[in-house]
Amino acid sequence: MGLSAEQLRTSLDALCAIEPAFGAAVARVGYPAPRINPRGYATLLRTIIGQQVSTQSAQAVWHKLEGLVGALTDPGNIVRASDEQLRAAGLSRQKLGYARSLAAEVTSGRLDLAALPADDEEAIAKLVAVKGIGRWSAEVYLLFAEGRPDIWPAGDLAVQIEIGRILGHDGRPSEKLTREVAERWRPHRGAAAIFTWHHYNSDMTVI
Repeated sequence: MGLSAEQLRTSLDALCAIEPAFGAAVARVGYPAPRINPRGYATLLRTIIGQQVSTQSAQAVWHKLEGLVGALTDPGNIVRASDEQLRAAGLSRQKLGYARSLAAEVTSGRLDLAALPADDEEAIAKLVAVKGIGRWSAEVYLLFAEGRPDIWPAGDLAVQIEIGRILGHDGRPSEKLTREVAERWRPHRGAAAIFTWHHYNSDMTVI
C-alpha cells in the first residue's frame, strides 16, 4: 500500500528542515492526503486502460471489460479472452496488446508483483520490461501501490511545474534539473512528489 498520512507528514517535516521553501509551501496548502492504490496486477491493468483517456472513459471501459471477460483481478481472464471481446470493451489495438502482454508476464510468473526487487531502479526496470508500462507508470505504481518512500517521478510535468514554483525558479525546470535538485531530499522524495501534486491541485497555490 502507499505512504500513510503519518508517513507523509513525517517525511514532509524532515523535508521542510532540509528545504525551507517546502516549509512555506506546506504552510500555504497544508499536508496532502495519502494516495494509495492496491498492490498487484489490477492496478497496473488500470494504468494501461487509463492511458490517454479521461478517468470516466477508463472507468467505463473497465466495467464493460469486466462484464465481458470476468473479474479483472485474474490475469487469466485477459489471456483467455478473444480479441473481439477486448475490442468490444473499448480497448484499442495497442492497449489490447499491452493488456495481453501484462497478463502473460504475470500468469507465466516472469513478473511477480508480490516480490519485486527491493532496489527501486531494479524494480522500475522489471516493470518497464512489460509492453505498455513506461517509467512514469512504474514509478507511480511503486509510490502509490507499494509505498516506496524515495520514488521521484521527475519526468512528470506537474512535478516539474510545482518544483519550479516552490523553489522560485523563473520557469519549469527540466527533468534533469528536477532530478538534480531533489538529490539532497533523499530518502523523502516520494512524499515530495505527492506534495507537488497536492500543491498543483490546490486553489490556494499563489506564488
